[in-house]
Amino acid sequence: MYQDAYQSYQTVNLGAQTAQASPVELVLILTDGLLEELARARAHIAAKRFEQKARSLDKCIGILNGLSSALDTDGAGEVVGNLQALYEFCADRLCRAGITLDPAMVDDVSGVVQTLRQGWQDVQAHHG
Repeated sequence: MYQDAYQSYQTVNLGAQTAQASPVELVLILTDGLLEELARARAHIAAKRFEQKARSLDKCIGILNGLSSALDTDGAGEVVGNLQALYEFCADRLCRAGITLDPAMVDDVSGVVQTLRQGWQDVQAHHG
């Protein structure tokens, strides 16, 4: 019962955040969600909860695919190409983590995502 109430609150809160968010803020919201799900995936791997691990990794890869598909590839420059390559690297690494059950691979992706998040925070700070 409490879990359902908490989940409802999170859904409403996320809806409120995204309704008024700028594109950069949406990326930050997605990367925050990705980092949270990566932590869950890592915990599932460590605890050998294979079904939950698969669901978490699928969510992570879905978020990465969403971030990649939102890139403006028309007249894409080096930055967009690099972001696409990083998202692909992360998705591939998570697929391998699911197969090998290596939590260090999830840690690799978390490090990349944290670095990307910091970059987006810097963009937001400089451009509002």
